[in-house]
Amino acid sequence: MTQTDRPLTGKVALVAGATRGAGRGIAVELGAAGATVYVTGRTTRTRQSEYGRPETIEDTADLVTAAGGTGIAVPTDHLVPEQVERLVDRIRAEHGRLDVLVNDIWGGEYLTGWDKPVWEHSLTDGLRILRLAIDTHLVTAHHAFPLLIERPGGLVVEVTDGTADYNAENYRLNAFYDLAKVAPIRLARSWAHELGPRGATAVVITPGWLRSEIMLHEFGVTEENWRDACAKQPHFAISETPRFVGRAVAALAADPDRNRWQGQSLSSGGLAKEYGFTDLDGSQPDAWRYLVEVQDAGKPADVTGYR
Repeated sequence: MTQTDRPLTGKVALVAGATRGAGRGIAVELGAAGATVYVTGRTTRTRQSEYGRPETIEDTADLVTAAGGTGIAVPTDHLVPEQVERLVDRIRAEHGRLDVLVNDIWGGEYLTGWDKPVWEHSLTDGLRILRLAIDTHLVTAHHAFPLLIERPGGLVVEVTDGTADYNAENYRLNAFYDLAKVAPIRLARSWAHELGPRGATAVVITPGWLRSEIMLHEFGVTEENWRDACAKQPHFAISETPRFVGRAVAALAADPDRNRWQGQSLSSGGLAKEYGFTDLDGSQPDAWRYLVEVQDAGKPADVTGYR
């Protein structure tokens, strides 16, 4: 890219929960647009979280820098307020500004009991899901928002699974997961109420069927041969890379008229139609429309017209 292709040059972003998945994709695309991106998580090259996964925040920071931005890895447990406070103090000391905050902290994949009623689901795991998905976002907002609103034009992006419309009509796996994925939608509305009068924009975004590192692992494929998983689950054909939602967030951050989205629930596929970006393969998967019209409708897998 040339300088004119990097609309976020000079901007500072914090992607909270950027070790892997959507957070990593968002961080990389913000970097590709020229931003300095602080990336946080609990897995580093010297210390793993309970996930036991190989991805690290240093790897993410390197990818941000390779894409054209400046990646800065800061190990942070967002359930520990003192660590988040130190993180924001560091951003203030080093750059004196925060333009974009992405709340992508999650970490509950291996804690979720699929289709288990509340009395059968592990209470310990369920409450941990809610702490990871909700408390972390509140802690981060509490400490980061004062810096974000010091300059007009800040952007807050909550990340969830499912659009507001889809989650309103569909029960998501179990009570804990359902609540965890509805909460960011409501938080975005809360942030819009609190930050809007102070010159900032808040939204919530969902990727579609994400080809995250964990999802590829579960299907026993890689990004290079991901279509092989369609033999086991044909609807996986609508899936998208984490960079697709990353491009959605980067487009929002670069849009001077982004306040028109204030408080709204957005999707990677929906914003692709608005801004014209594509996934890495040049397609524009519209997963949530596909889910309703094809998968949930019991039709055979066919992505014609959906990507």
